[in-house]
Amino acid sequence: MRHWFEALETFAIDVILERRYGRRADILRGILWIFSSVTNLIVRLRLRLFQQRILRPRSMGCLVISVGNLTVGGTGKTPVVEMLARQLHAGGRKVAILSRGYKSVPRPFFQRIWDKIFRQKQLFAPRIVSDGKSLLLDSRTAGDEPFMLANNLKGVVVLVDRDRIKSGLFAIQHFGADVLLLDDGLQYLKMRHAVEIVLIDREAPFGNEFLLPRGTLREPPEHLRRATHILITKCRGEDNSILIDRIRQHNRTAEIIECTHRPRHITNLWTGEIKPLEFLNNLAIGSLCGIAVPDNFVNFLKKLGAKVELSIAYADHHRYALKEIETFVRRCSRRDIQAILTTEKDAVRIPRIINPKVPLYSMRVEIQILRGDDSWQKFINRLTSPQPSFSF
Repeated sequence: MRHWFEALETFAIDVILERRYGRRADILRGILWIFSSVTNLIVRLRLRLFQQRILRPRSMGCLVISVGNLTVGGTGKTPVVEMLARQLHAGGRKVAILSRGYKSVPRPFFQRIWDKIFRQKQLFAPRIVSDGKSLLLDSRTAGDEPFMLANNLKGVVVLVDRDRIKSGLFAIQHFGADVLLLDDGLQYLKMRHAVEIVLIDREAPFGNEFLLPRGTLREPPEHLRRATHILITKCRGEDNSILIDRIRQHNRTAEIIECTHRPRHITNLWTGEIKPLEFLNNLAIGSLCGIAVPDNFVNFLKKLGAKVELSIAYADHHRYALKEIETFVRRCSRRDIQAILTTEKDAVRIPRIINPKVPLYSMRVEIQILRGDDSWQKFINRLTSPQPSFSF
């Protein structure tokens, strides 16, 4: 059943991105376009209700920073959240990351009852992925991105709950958080944001220009006006003046930062051994991933000099079965492939194999600012100064 749903999801994505043609695809696109018109009305009405203060956002009494995007998937948000949380923590702030835990699985109800009775835990408390000291949940219960963030960040609390008002209050009361970092928070209007960071993928800034479900936009491009800071991701040092001009049509005041996702090294999934990127040069590898835009990962590997002999891509957030990994390892072994590469996000979903014939590595990727670094550092310095100049 899971594979059937993933196949259906992949087909729908191919139709939306116009990678599928034919009568069925055309009919489905027409139906989705009708629903997109409804989405457009709902999104605009919801924002207007908050702007007219008919619906009121909750003020949390501390600094709230949202990191989000106008489109679904593929902007590279998690490394940005990690960079920001790390810099704020290094500057002395007590940071809590609030995530909704997309595609995570809640703990069983009876397990929560057991925790309530015998471990003195709140029955409906948010899931604590990390208390800032220890990693407390696995990736299945936490969700891929929260688990990655908790694993990479020491001293930063990571909580998962769909109700981020509840998890924010929990972070303040139980961990003394003075900064709430909303992961994927642009559309979470229930909480007042002091800082609104919006990511735009240089390669597909506004997707295919249609709203969900016909397109990949969550909101119309003009809603970019809510941003205080705009990060253009996946830059390669080229001139972005045309894109910046379009951004300025919707937002004339936001700081614009141009950045790239820079690979740092690769890590053996089982031994923890770290190898430099030069290790990939002329290396015959297999590519394995389940992310929003798998072609980007394969192209990434080729640019690093790797020879991608075999690649397989699953639906975004695919949870790997042991048999799938063992089968792929055998295929790679028969073709004398020397290593298998996957993303850091995929690595947390891959079951452990004892003595694999082909070693598996994940690629560590971090954000590097190409243009606007001075502006970004001033922004961080304002937030970490003894008396931040932001009103909450």
